[in-house]
Amino acid sequence: MRILVTGCAGFIGYHLTLKLIENGHNVMGIDNLNDYYDVRLKLDRLKELGIDSDNALHQNKTVASDSFKGFKFVRMSIEDRENLPQLFDHNHFDVVCNLAAQAGVRYSLENPEAYVDSNIVGFLNILECCKNHNIEHLVYASSSSVYGMNKKIPFNTTDSVDHPISLYAASKKSNELMAHTYSHLYGIRTTGLRFFTVYGPWGRPDMAMFLFTEAILNHKPIKVFNHGKLERDFTYIDDIVQGITQIVENKHTAAYNSDNLYHLYNIGNSKSVKLLDFIEAIEDEIGLKASKEMMPMQPGDVEKTWADVSGLERDYNYRPNTPIKSGVKKFVAWYKTYYGNSNE
Repeated sequence: MRILVTGCAGFIGYHLTLKLIENGHNVMGIDNLNDYYDVRLKLDRLKELGIDSDNALHQNKTVASDSFKGFKFVRMSIEDRENLPQLFDHNHFDVVCNLAAQAGVRYSLENPEAYVDSNIVGFLNILECCKNHNIEHLVYASSSSVYGMNKKIPFNTTDSVDHPISLYAASKKSNELMAHTYSHLYGIRTTGLRFFTVYGPWGRPDMAMFLFTEAILNHKPIKVFNHGKLERDFTYIDDIVQGITQIVENKHTAAYNSDNLYHLYNIGNSKSVKLLDFIEAIEDEIGLKASKEMMPMQPGDVEKTWADVSGLERDYNYRPNTPIKSGVKKFVAWYKTYYGNSNE
């Protein structure tokens, strides 16, 4: 298939792009390479995909991969109302995977405009392009953050999500509503995925896995919010990518061929892990104890997440199978290789 992956230099976008290329698809990747976190990490992900850093930085220039004949990259923002439609004009995409977004719950308190620009305006632009170019299937990233203060565990997509507690969560809930509208009005097949705390090699520096590993290796204290009384459905990147590719590639399921064009799924590990146990797994792998600074609850944060993934299991045979210890081991090994850190 001909697939557009937005946010392809991001954590999940990079891994998904690589998997789709390896599976034989022709992939066009776009990313605006913003400086929300170190751009060098994004450029190094693109290097793994065969895109030279100097070429990647040119705005709106199509660059062919040196390593994979099925991959091309363009530096572009999804909110670009002039160039994004032209990209759709010149490429006849079958599927669009929209992973481009301004991420991070806490940053939405500091820079709310970035979330409206990328997550609302940008997503509308994607929907309009899908409508105007008869895209077969739009798969897009939502978030477990939409569940807000929901106390019912595990979280199910039938639960009410009318009380978001961060602008990031509100923007993702908006995406789901916008997708529903376009599915209803224009017959666009849309599948939204509520991601649950994704971690793994090439991860984002603002995520707990990265922050804890960096601090422990460098003998610095880690901040443990809500005094450690947090639980997360930590999901290894390979399990996430497996789920997305099954949705993209499998057109023979009852869900795909049903009259209902709008679908929404949780995608997670379907287990909740205590934050202190997660930290202990990192300590065990590194061989050092963390110095913990116990902190109060952060604004916009929630105490517990846990995904009910039965819908994705039923419709696409989704089976996450990476235990925390195994995932932590792989991340720490990557981190030490990439940054040259060791605890010797």
